[in-house]
Amino acid sequence: MTASTHPARPEHPVVTRTREKRAADAQLRIADAITAFAGSMAFVYLHVVVFAAWMLFAESSPWPTLTLVVSLEAIFLSTFVMIGQNRASAFQQAKADHDFIEQELELKTNTELTREIHVLTTELHRRTFGS
Repeated sequence: MTASTHPARPEHPVVTRTREKRAADAQLRIADAITAFAGSMAFVYLHVVVFAAWMLFAESSPWPTLTLVVSLEAIFLSTFVMIGQNRASAFQQAKADHDFIEQELELKTNTELTREIHVLTTELHRRTFGS
């Protein structure tokens, strides 16, 4: 079944806000696209082909230039990893904050309901059995 045949599933409000924020920011969309590509097997295959071609055909002594390129790429990729970690951390904190507020509200509501039930039970007992 495709997603269109399923009814819309409720989404955590923090997920919705995060998704909308990321969709609205071009820099975040670019970072997401790079991170998604860098974390794929297509990225690995591309590098195998490019580096093999470079070492075999492009330069007679490819190691100094190749070492520089690979080092620079590693710096940028590690930055994208940190961006992803920061994003995940901020998302988890926002979700935890939201969940805490909701749980506190639910606890308050349940406490009020329990007190109200106690009052009603006491009143019912008093009317039924008289005190």
